[in-house]
Amino acid sequence: MKRSTRCLYHNRFSAFLSDTEQLILGILCDGYHGAVQSTQIEAWKSEISLMKRVLLPYQNESGKIIFEYDIPRLGKRIDVVLLLKGIIFCIEFKTGNKDALAEADVDQVLDYALDLTNFHKFSENRLIVPILIVSKYQRSSTVIQKSVYDENVLNPLISGENGLQELIHKVIEKYPDLPPLEENWIISPYAPTPTIIEAARTLYESHSVEDITRHEADKVSTDATISCILDVIEKSKRNGEKSICFVTGVPGAGKTLVGLEVAVRQTYQGHDKPVDDEGAVYLSGNGPLVAVLTEALAKDNYEKCKARKESKKITDSRREVGKFINMIHRYRDNMLAKIKNPVENGVLEIDPEKAVKMAESGYGEVEHVAIFDEAQRSWMHKRLAEYLKRGGTYGNKLKVPNFPMSEAGFLIWSLDQREDWATIVCLVGGGQEINTGEAGISEWIEALNNDFPDWKVYISPKLTESEYAEGRVNELLKENRNVTFSSDLHLSVNLRSFRAEKLSTFVHMLLSFDEQTKNVYREFCDKYPIVLTRNMNTARKWLRDRAMGTERTGILVTKEVARFKPLAVHILPSGDENAVHWFLEDKTDTRSSNYLEDAATEIQVQGLELDYACLLWDADMRYENGEWHFYKFNGQTKWNEQNGDSESMQERRKYMLNAYRVLLTRARKGLVICVPEGNANKTVGGFWEDTTRIPEYYDGTYAYLKSLGLEEI
Repeated sequence: MKRSTRCLYHNRFSAFLSDTEQLILGILCDGYHGAVQSTQIEAWKSEISLMKRVLLPYQNESGKIIFEYDIPRLGKRIDVVLLLKGIIFCIEFKTGNKDALAEADVDQVLDYALDLTNFHKFSENRLIVPILIVSKYQRSSTVIQKSVYDENVLNPLISGENGLQELIHKVIEKYPDLPPLEENWIISPYAPTPTIIEAARTLYESHSVEDITRHEADKVSTDATISCILDVIEKSKRNGEKSICFVTGVPGAGKTLVGLEVAVRQTYQGHDKPVDDEGAVYLSGNGPLVAVLTEALAKDNYEKCKARKESKKITDSRREVGKFINMIHRYRDNMLAKIKNPVENGVLEIDPEKAVKMAESGYGEVEHVAIFDEAQRSWMHKRLAEYLKRGGTYGNKLKVPNFPMSEAGFLIWSLDQREDWATIVCLVGGGQEINTGEAGISEWIEALNNDFPDWKVYISPKLTESEYAEGRVNELLKENRNVTFSSDLHLSVNLRSFRAEKLSTFVHMLLSFDEQTKNVYREFCDKYPIVLTRNMNTARKWLRDRAMGTERTGILVTKEVARFKPLAVHILPSGDENAVHWFLEDKTDTRSSNYLEDAATEIQVQGLELDYACLLWDADMRYENGEWHFYKFNGQTKWNEQNGDSESMQERRKYMLNAYRVLLTRARKGLVICVPEGNANKTVGGFWEDTTRIPEYYDGTYAYLKSLGLEEI
């Protein structure tokens, strides 16, 4: 048997049956990373003994058995895989005295099978059989049929230890004469596209996302982007320069993954511990995103440490995660505490009585590298100045009157305080400014031009397009002599929707009434369904029918929505802890997105994703006479149209359009759009029963979406 990094033990059936149980156990223990717990050893003993009995009838077959098959790019491991007669048996054991069946265990083994069929090259279009063995379970599955989720995956089969051999026999009998599997199945190319949460979990444990993102050079540019950024960092360090990179990408292209990877790789540089004075920090102004990432990472780290019998509290894990994932405002507040206050003559100055000057970092923070996710959402000068003048949202923070910079300018200034070198990485989503006072990318460029002319600027060519800074980037940068364009700084492939890489293009065309929208949808509709309905119960059923295993579903709405109480939809309350529960709790928890009761807004889901989503389209943005019209509910009796040509009104309409852009690109595998019918009832006097939900508020939008070829359900 040759050792493999993808599993702890693998062998042909005949060799496995010849090896002693003690030898196999020794190989498993020797290949295990870390101390093996006694419970794990006992579980392996039981599995080895059982599999030897089960495989006796197949000792002359050319099949293979694999123990602890590692799925490195998803951070998952399958207990046992059997490759037999062209069939992939994916087996999960729940040993000990367990005799009760748990839905979570069934979901787990189904997830493994779906991971293989979706992302494992040598499992593509091959029959995969998920089997759950509950040691003391007294019954066994009798129906063998293909799953409704994927024609290559059977419904999970369930049995006690004594029923496994018979299940395998029945499957082979039902599916005979399948072509043999690839000889190198174990080391098959693998191209997973995990959710950002799964990616972050694996990232934190391994300090790498090399095995998370797809690596086909003709499809995905994440590797090239990461390498380009690290090269800029190395050049800045070598030459003692200050530099800034602008990374663009279509929705779901992996900008956050790239940011996390750069932060971790720069911090650890291949070592088990952070390298001194080489740190990087990942920053975001997106509170729900930071909260969900941090909690997911912390919980996973805590559970793994607990399993290793390490003494640790969940607060310790959160603290560790907080070393490289921070909210921008916390970073900003720390720098604000160092300045002379009040600000005089429009110039920021360090107050030497408030800050200690360090040999390398000067008055800057400890990190050389700062990654700002969703940089287009940084605050413009007016909003930040007003916020700091009143001392934060509630007036309970440091008050800084006469603040002279935008958030972008201040963040550059903060890194500029280092006396050696620094690099800023701005991750930019086009057309995704969704809140009042979000400046887009122009504030960054104007700050560089006006206040930091010596900074080297590395920029994606896509930043010059209309969705970034209203297409004014070339104009803004024409006098800057330190600009270098690099196509490696653009992420063009949608990793979130692995079945529909043209989704972001379709959404852009849908919102801008492009005549080719329908044709673009035809190109991917068989892989990524987008369906229409007028009924929320129909939408919920569609989601539940398609969600497999632990896949996440959820309802999405804009923050302007108002009239969904009649549809039994509750808007998820603000507060990062609510977003954490919505994204992380399983489907048995009423706070989970999967319960399809609480709907999240664009503020709560930007940067995160679901597998299948329902976009509930309210009367805030309506298709009328060939264009979008925008409305705001007054909270009582009517919708007020957001018209007029003032700068603030144009900004509001842009944010409302972008909100739908964000929500339309949150689902990885499929989307149902529900445009309500409204209330068509009238009183005996002929008046509308509900003047806030008149059908005409919705009918135009539904007709437009239907005209794009979306299936009605």
